[in-house]
Amino acid sequence: MAQSKATKKFERNHLKDTLERRKGQKKVKQKVQLKAKQKARRVEENGGQAAIDEAAGAPKKTAQNAFQDMSVDDFFQGGFEVPELPKQKGGKRKRANAEAEDESASEDSLVGEPVAGDDADSASDSEDDVDHKAQLEALAYNDPEFHRYLQENEPELLGGELAEIGEISADEDEPKRKKLKKGQADDSDDEMEGAVKNELNMATVKRWSAAMTEQYSLRAAKEVVLAFRAAAHVSEDDDKEFKYSISDPEVYHQLLTIALQHIPTVFQHHLPVQEGKSGKAHVSTESKKFKTLVPLLRSQVTSIIHLLDNLSDPATLRLTLTSTLPLLPYLLSFKKLVRDTARAAASVWSTSSTAETTRIAAFLLLRRLTVIGDNSIRENVLKSTYQALVKGSRNTTVHTMPGVNLMKNSAAELWGLCGDGGVAYTTAFTFIRQLAIHLRTSITHNSNESYKTVYNWQYIHSLDFWSRVVSSHAVEAASPLRPLIYPLVQVTTGALRLIPTATYFPLRFQLVRSLLRITQTTGTYIPLAPALYEVLASAEMRKAPKSATIKPLDFPTAIRAPKAYLKTRVYQDGVGEQTAELLGEFFVLWAKNIAFPELVLPLLIMLKRWLKDASSRTSGKGNKNQKINTALQVLVQKLEANSRFVEEKRAKVDFSPNDRRGVDAFLKDLEWTKTPLGAFIFGQRRVREERAKVVEEGRKEEERRRVAGDTKERGKKKGVEDDEEEEEEDSLETSELDGEESD
Repeated sequence: MAQSKATKKFERNHLKDTLERRKGQKKVKQKVQLKAKQKARRVEENGGQAAIDEAAGAPKKTAQNAFQDMSVDDFFQGGFEVPELPKQKGGKRKRANAEAEDESASEDSLVGEPVAGDDADSASDSEDDVDHKAQLEALAYNDPEFHRYLQENEPELLGGELAEIGEISADEDEPKRKKLKKGQADDSDDEMEGAVKNELNMATVKRWSAAMTEQYSLRAAKEVVLAFRAAAHVSEDDDKEFKYSISDPEVYHQLLTIALQHIPTVFQHHLPVQEGKSGKAHVSTESKKFKTLVPLLRSQVTSIIHLLDNLSDPATLRLTLTSTLPLLPYLLSFKKLVRDTARAAASVWSTSSTAETTRIAAFLLLRRLTVIGDNSIRENVLKSTYQALVKGSRNTTVHTMPGVNLMKNSAAELWGLCGDGGVAYTTAFTFIRQLAIHLRTSITHNSNESYKTVYNWQYIHSLDFWSRVVSSHAVEAASPLRPLIYPLVQVTTGALRLIPTATYFPLRFQLVRSLLRITQTTGTYIPLAPALYEVLASAEMRKAPKSATIKPLDFPTAIRAPKAYLKTRVYQDGVGEQTAELLGEFFVLWAKNIAFPELVLPLLIMLKRWLKDASSRTSGKGNKNQKINTALQVLVQKLEANSRFVEEKRAKVDFSPNDRRGVDAFLKDLEWTKTPLGAFIFGQRRVREERAKVVEEGRKEEERRRVAGDTKERGKKKGVEDDEEEEEEDSLETSELDGEESD
């Protein structure tokens, strides 16, 4: 049946408003019912005191007092006689019109306000929140008196964290106050229910501190949380209104200290956390006390997250992170707050300019969340950690490399804390797959800039990080992370061969070291000798270099050689040294293997052939670099000596090659340093460690000189500015004296 014109006109002009109005009325009704249940519960808990007072014949209130004490929910219910108020001067509008406008504005302001404090984030709720804020702003502009009345008496109707905190009742432990006679004033209530924006002083902060320390007062904790919320946003220039304002630095510091130190203690006193043997924390979320603490918890954690995003002082950051640890068990029911907390902590942990102790404190917070959280929380923590690691490793220098290594080692520990490994495997496989997709895209789209998605520090650090995860937690054959070895090795070997030019030899060395770590810990054989021999077979290492006076390239902190280094003796010496070192480190891992002679034979043949060509005296052949050639000749000698050593040992065995147990037990009790190749590599490592120690001391000394020079330069600049100010003041005084004399 076709719709009539009236129906279409109604749908076009009035249907949307009607649905919104009905929705608002439904939510108001739910709010009223919830309020009635809370009131009945309070009456029951107080032993029916309200009923006793009513039966005793409490004096009736006057019309004006009844209107002032009436809640907004009762006002919306209707069914009452409108009290007559004295006429006001100034010709204001009639009361009936004012009530109608106030009622309509109040009903509109409640549209979209959630009845219960759940964490569901839907599109309709977000739209309702936007409408709700706009309607509140309109109400504050059109009728500021009624808006102020709602703020002081019914803050829950205005929504937000401030309103939720306003619902907290007095401590159950504190004695109930005696009713004051008419005309008397309660000083403490006046202080807590005063103006929206009060200037905070030291006496008030100390009183709150004493109340929380001695009595574990929830009322004082509520005020501290409100003040802490204002303190967290004190440096922002926005239109937000807070109950307290802070201008004294000492008051600000004291408030932060008590809010961060005492609020967790109050929570622990009223609702202790129960911990099991496995480290799991449990909080009774069904108890009445937890529902009372929820508004405090939300506001406190939100303020802490805001502080973590904006603080720069190391001591305050460390205190903020440390104070958040006891609150984490209470947060497990609020996934969004947990996610935001993990993101903020990971941001602090990955910032290179942050002090090391502060970064460790942030990591401890992430570790605690991983231990006590469920699989969804662990997944969020692992994702936030990896994303922060990738973001924090963008700029890598000799000064930031220790911090990046700290991040990679600490983050790898988190993957080992995920017990069964289900979350650890899925997240690790997802991120390794992303790296593989980047590599495939770079290979298939062979453009001039495509390789940059792979050949950058973030990609290299990601591969190195996953090698640390696998080498730390995939050692045993039954480990759930063991299947990740193959895809990770495939992606890494594909990346190091993407551009086989001399410019990216440092990147190749970085990835080879990552693969060596996997081989050393998991016992997985990865053929790295061909990738290293390709370096020796390049034109860069076969031709005679040109002399240069540049300083040696720092290979541990480089993935690309500058153009000025190419075809120079300095670069050729560095590449040859790195190649000989990595070849020795690779073969020493198999120095006790029964198949070592067969394993090393192909490389020995190729190295001898390369040394013959490199040492050729004929014109146009050979690199004429005696330093590299000598180092490789020594390596060949040690490889041959180790081959003879293994052949002598296996000539005495009495088991066949198909005896797997006997093959695995071959030379198992022998220390690797007792083999010819092992003794040589051990000595080379000690030499490199001493050299690295000297370089590190020189770097620290240079950094100290640079900092001292900057400080001295700032002092000189400040002195010059002071001298200029003094000269300007003297000139002003001289001009004033000249003016007086002329007068």
